[in-house]
Amino acid sequence: MNGPVTVGVLGATSPAGRQVLAQLTASGHRVVAFSRSVQPAAEVNGVRWVSLSDANLEAAAQAAGPITHWIALCHIWVVGEHFEFMRRMGAQRVACLSSTSRYTKITSQNPYEESLVQRLSDGETALANWAEKAGIGWTVLRPTLIYGRSTDRNLSEIVRIIRKLHVFPVFGQAGGLRQPVYVDDVAQAAVISVFSPAAANKGYNISGAEILSYREMVTRIFKAMGRRPRLLTVPIWLFNTALFFLHMIPRYRNWNADMVQRMNRDMVFDHEDAARDFGYRPQPFILRDIDVR
Repeated sequence: MNGPVTVGVLGATSPAGRQVLAQLTASGHRVVAFSRSVQPAAEVNGVRWVSLSDANLEAAAQAAGPITHWIALCHIWVVGEHFEFMRRMGAQRVACLSSTSRYTKITSQNPYEESLVQRLSDGETALANWAEKAGIGWTVLRPTLIYGRSTDRNLSEIVRIIRKLHVFPVFGQAGGLRQPVYVDDVAQAAVISVFSPAAANKGYNISGAEILSYREMVTRIFKAMGRRPRLLTVPIWLFNTALFFLHMIPRYRNWNADMVQRMNRDMVFDHEDAARDFGYRPQPFILRDIDVR
């Protein structure tokens, strides 16, 4: 890469999106951030915001000149809606987020999770097929459990339950191994890989530096919140009964028994390929105040 380029960011308001914008602008790149929600009309902090619902979308995007590099942080099965738009804007490289859920939930009997696995798989295949036909380099990043900055849907949900119940329910030994990855590390992987020749036309698992049990992960969350760890072991049959009532609440409509059983399954993915190809170096599972607010 010779000097700054213009980078388009889809899903710019996602948990990793804000960190991607910050890292790109800090490196001197011109950034065009796309969002379905209302955003500033003018350029802010080196970022030009463009609404995907703008009737003059292409004209608004072209004002920044050719957009050669793209980072898509939205659901990977949604990226296909923008394939031709990215091509017309001058795309040369595209990096997209998928998820290791493609593998960890493959045995789930829950219809929602079965659908999720299929959409992740189909999204990755569609990206590779389109990009290769168009002569565009592609990279897929599959993060493990993303956490950090109180913006994720994983650790933040645990924090919310602890604040509300003052205990956290676990099932069995909750000894399944986890490899949480910090949101900043996911953003960094996206930014570095989209410029790396060695990462072109490849998929990578993106995990954290530390492996720990689900129980230990929750224990550290309690401590980061300044609380004494209080984990309550709950029988599966009791949770299954509670599910009937939880499904009446929209927030928990997709909860299922397999979710809690996974507390005792290992979900560990090495990131050696990413370390070799584009220097990926994640941080250990260290929680700061901003992560448990």
